[in-house]
Amino acid sequence: MTPQDCRDHAKFNAWANARLFQAAAGLPEAAYFRTRPAAYFGSLHGTLNHLLLVDRLWIDRAEGADPGFTGLDQILHADLRALRRARDTEDLRLIAFAERQDAAELAREISFHSLAGKPYSATLSRILRNLFNHQTHHRGQAHALIKEAGGTAPDLDMFVFWDETEG
Repeated sequence: MTPQDCRDHAKFNAWANARLFQAAAGLPEAAYFRTRPAAYFGSLHGTLNHLLLVDRLWIDRAEGADPGFTGLDQILHADLRALRRARDTEDLRLIAFAERQDAAELAREISFHSLAGKPYSATLSRILRNLFNHQTHHRGQAHALIKEAGGTAPDLDMFVFWDETEG
C-alpha cells in the first residue's frame, strides 16, 4: 500500500459509509434493528456498529493505544443517530491518520494482541489493507441487509465514488 492508496481508501471508506448510513436511515426502526439470520452481528445495527468498533480498534493499535474493547460485538451506540455521528467522526479520524502516512511509516512494524490475547506483529501497511478489506466485507453484508429489509441499497462502486468526487 502506498501513502496515496492509503489516503484514497480512507476517503472512499468515508464516502461509502455515508451512503450506507443514509440508506439505513430510510428504513423503519424495527427493520433496522431486526435480528436477521444472515447478519454476522445480529442485525443491520450490529453490523454497522461492528464496522465502527473494528476501525477504532485498528487505528488505536496503530497509534499505540488500547481501545479496551471486550468483544467484536460490543455495542458502542444503541441508536442509529448516535452511531452515525460516531461513524462520521471515526471516518474523519481515519482520513487524518491516512494523510499523515508516508512510506516509512507504512513499513513500521506494529505489535498487538487479538481480543483473545494472541500476539501478532504486522506492518502498518498490512494492518490498513486488512482494515479496508474488512470494511468492504461487512459493508457488503450491510448492503444486503438493507435490501432484505426493503430499503434501497446504494451503489458503493469505486467508479461511482471517483465520478462523484473527481468529476
